[in-house]
Amino acid sequence: METVKLVECPRDAWQGLPDFIPTEYKVAYLQALITAGFKHIDAVSFVSPKHVKQMSDSEEVMRQLVPSMPASSADHHAPEIIGIVVNEKGLERALATPGVTTIGYPYSISAYFRRANANMTRAESRWLVEKLKKETAAAKRGLVIYVSMAFGNPYDEPWGPEIVAETLEWLKDIRINTVSLADTVGTASPQLIADLYRGVRDHVASIELGVHLHSRPENAEEKILAAYEAGCRRFDSALTGLGGCPFAGDTLVGNIATEDVLAAVRKAGGDPGIDSAVLPPLLQMTNEIRSKYAHAPMVQ
Repeated sequence: METVKLVECPRDAWQGLPDFIPTEYKVAYLQALITAGFKHIDAVSFVSPKHVKQMSDSEEVMRQLVPSMPASSADHHAPEIIGIVVNEKGLERALATPGVTTIGYPYSISAYFRRANANMTRAESRWLVEKLKKETAAAKRGLVIYVSMAFGNPYDEPWGPEIVAETLEWLKDIRINTVSLADTVGTASPQLIADLYRGVRDHVASIELGVHLHSRPENAEEKILAAYEAGCRRFDSALTGLGGCPFAGDTLVGNIATEDVLAAVRKAGGDPGIDSAVLPPLLQMTNEIRSKYAHAPMVQ
């Protein structure tokens, strides 16, 4: 049975919700994830509160969370807490925040998306990735690069597997160790997911290569299995699939649901490292967030 790394993504699930989730509730949710055994959590981001109000309390969330986090020992690793940054200011904030073990950066291969979200050229964004590598190494923090629009984009721009492969080759050359390919617009078919992953994985054998997929609920399993059968052993997901994909133009296209990943990976013979028996209270908390702060129906 092959081990699968599951990255739970409450930050991605929460960041676009219309109503602010109280800091104390966020902390309680993250504590519940850690207690349940989730070892890799995309928890916070360090971005402008004018653009992402939901993440304006990231430092305070971590200040309250850290005292309750288990420490590393000879036979136990403290949980990995990922903090997302999009510029140098965010990097400074993240490195100054205790408990953030890994910095995450969304590198877009779409020029339009890159300009709209970070107002950067390709050269500026690549310069920032190299700075992230240097600064995180010096601070003994991890680094994960998300390749946005990896499976296509809705803009009238060049796109193809060769562009993704070139990006991964560059990331390998500057010694990035962890990369997640993101289906940002949520429209990739299972065949495209499998073909792209197979097509690029051998170029970057030294990189831990994962996927961050979006999907309608009824298509989730086949997308997960397509990635798994192509060799992927790292999956980003969010309980109940909370968190939408605004670029897809379909409110049902959200994050891949963690419960779907667990079921599909086990069906394929993998070990996701999380017992489904721990999920009910977490699903209840997630559905409370859905009803109170997302104004969305509960997921059964």
